[in-house]
Amino acid sequence: MHFQTAPAHSKIWQVTAISAALVLSATCFAQSQPAASPTETLAPVPTTWRLTDETWKLPAGETMGMVGGTLLFDVNEQLKLGVGSYGAVRGERGGFITLGLAAEVSQKIINNWSAQAGLFVGGGGGRGGASLAGGGLMLRSHAGLSYDTQGFGKLGFGVSHVSFPSGVIQSTQPYVQYDYPFSSLIASGWRSAPVNSQAPDTPLLSKPQEFSLVYRHYSIPGAVVQDSGAPQHRNMQLMGVEWLSFVDDRWFLKLEAEGAMGGKNSGYMQILTGAGYRLPLSASTAIKLHAAAGPAGGGSVDTGGGLLLDAGIALQQKITRSTALELSLGQVRAPSASFKANSLALKLNHQFGLPSVDNDVSWGALAAFEPQSLRIRTVNQTYLKGSPDWRANNVDSAVSNLGVQLDYFMPGDKHSAQVFLTGQGLAAYAGNAGAYMTGLVGAGVQVPVTTDWFVESEGLVGAAGGGGLAVGNGLVSQVNAGVGYRLSESLSLMGSVGYMAAVRGDFRAKVLGLSLAYQFTGFAEK
Repeated sequence: MHFQTAPAHSKIWQVTAISAALVLSATCFAQSQPAASPTETLAPVPTTWRLTDETWKLPAGETMGMVGGTLLFDVNEQLKLGVGSYGAVRGERGGFITLGLAAEVSQKIINNWSAQAGLFVGGGGGRGGASLAGGGLMLRSHAGLSYDTQGFGKLGFGVSHVSFPSGVIQSTQPYVQYDYPFSSLIASGWRSAPVNSQAPDTPLLSKPQEFSLVYRHYSIPGAVVQDSGAPQHRNMQLMGVEWLSFVDDRWFLKLEAEGAMGGKNSGYMQILTGAGYRLPLSASTAIKLHAAAGPAGGGSVDTGGGLLLDAGIALQQKITRSTALELSLGQVRAPSASFKANSLALKLNHQFGLPSVDNDVSWGALAAFEPQSLRIRTVNQTYLKGSPDWRANNVDSAVSNLGVQLDYFMPGDKHSAQVFLTGQGLAAYAGNAGAYMTGLVGAGVQVPVTTDWFVESEGLVGAAGGGGLAVGNGLVSQVNAGVGYRLSESLSLMGSVGYMAAVRGDFRAKVLGLSLAYQFTGFAEK
């Protein structure tokens, strides 16, 4: 495969340096780990789920209300690293959504008060993205105070500054936020349980979880119009993922992200969070009720300011001990605009349990849990022209994307070929394609060459759209092959080449990738 040389974009090195600095800060996680011993203990990592609300000032006196969702992990008492997303929910820019990396430093001041300062580096855009977001690169800095309620999370406020260097958005504004703290039990590197560990008299409790692959069909009434006022196509198909975390044996919290891959609204995306209730009908059958809300839009879908409301009911049927099929019926509605739809979804659920921990635990206490080999990658992918009509404008310019890829490695010998399942979310930050985003799932294989070197290949499929890329109805596929080097037991660096194509569009791109990965061990109930 021959790759043409693309002109460099002035922002590529800027975002690469910043994002590399964010991830390399995680090297304090990456100390070499010896083989686990029966007496070794593992410390849970303090983790924070954060919701933020603020209003950006746009040119000509326009404003855009934004909500942010961020997942942060404590590197030490002062430093947090994580991933996040911001999306429009008020104003006239429904579908303006960004994805990226986040870092924050904090210092306790007095009693329950703390001071914070942080940075978000991401990409994206949306309605009016070409004029507002430029290439899509977003930088957000903030400084503020938070108060620990000692039992109900943390409340915070402060001032943030948002900049799109290649666009026109430059805004400073107050923000409010809510932090929900919890603990995640993870260990650096890929670990195996010691052979001679002894289980304690009181086993560790498990928190039920569900991860689902989602296929959704929207049936749209005839009265719904596009954001231009033209008639809306009567149906749309979406693909995405959903995560449920159970608070007890009935109530759950949920997060889902989906993008259009069928119909005539490529570029539409929704990120919804909410809660629900699961009512068992038998040992293998249950009914689930849910309600959710969040930012949505793009692809000419008329969501107004961007807020989407979702409610529904589902029938869930187990097919194995840890998998289930779910059929869901519901309705979505944008309260500030015409968009609404009846929703029919088919979900493949994977059910598992995570250890419930607040303090250090021994390997023996984890006897009911299986170590899971996981990897998270900070990814930079650059698309190079692969066909004459691959994008609507700037056809000779490369498009650079920033995002995150999460991999689950199937159990097996770490010294031989390993199969992994993978999912990725990327957003454009350079190349005059602001508002382009993609979310893909797939599988791959990693083969060790030496102790430090390895090769990989992977294939993915999913949704993409926005930024003027000719992805047709939004369904795309991608294949990658790469070479990696292990910097330590926990960190690795990989370069890759690939090819991406729209299934029903003119988009074709050669893909150059660079990723910095953190290998870690999670624990799931056996």
